[in-house]
Amino acid sequence: MRRPKGIKTKKAAAKRFKITASGKVMFSHAGRRHLAQTKNAKRLRRLGKSGVVDPTDTYRILQNLPFSH
Repeated sequence: MRRPKGIKTKKAAAKRFKITASGKVMFSHAGRRHLAQTKNAKRLRRLGKSGVVDPTDTYRILQNLPFSH
């Protein structure tokens, strides 16, 4: 009989989000990898910076990252 595996980190969430020391969840913007010639410089600069996830979504993301906080 197999033993239970326990809790696991969702790797899809681990690749997309980082947890700060204060517990906020950071993400990187989509849309910067290609077709950059059609986007203006201000938009590309903004896409390069990471953002903070809204507190309403933070709980669900932290549920998928049990060892990050």
